[in-house]
Amino acid sequence: MLSTIHEKKGLQLVVGLGLGICFGFFLQKGGVTQYNVIIGQLLLTDFTVVKIMLTAMIVGMIGVHLMKSLGLAQLHPKPGSFGMSAIGGLIFGVGFGTLGYCPGTVMGAVAEGSLDALFGGVVGILIGAGLFAGVYSRLASGILKKGDFGDMTFPRLFKVNPWALVIPVSIGILALLFWIHKAGL
Repeated sequence: MLSTIHEKKGLQLVVGLGLGICFGFFLQKGGVTQYNVIIGQLLLTDFTVVKIMLTAMIVGMIGVHLMKSLGLAQLHPKPGSFGMSAIGGLIFGVGFGTLGYCPGTVMGAVAEGSLDALFGGVVGILIGAGLFAGVYSRLASGILKKGDFGDMTFPRLFKVNPWALVIPVSIGILALLFWIHKAGL
């Protein structure tokens, strides 16, 4: 089934759209499409966003590696560098801190009818993407290459079976989630 999806680009777009709508639905149900919740996270007064993201990390990490172990998926990590991470984090952080939405939550907020998300977020994403595309060729040979680590993953770095990291990291995240809950955050 997955090989059929891989071969058909149109079907990939439909599946991607469907999964994106589901993702947005769950973001909305979790409350993280609300400006006040996101600002509360930035002010460290509302940890709803952290709880949802940590839960998503566990589900994603286990799900991806389970599908890989069952032969239903292959991992193709993209190469990266510390320069890419720094520039991407800076762009993301400025937009997130300025508007109070990340790209996922901004689309969920637009679907709810939030005009600030539509005009500030979507327009901001388009302008930011356009500006980045305009300077990409200059950045690509310079800062984006700084600290290149290729397509390295933690299991490859530590030369261990991925499950040797997935299980303890999942347990650690669960412990952190339990602590956040107990602390009333």
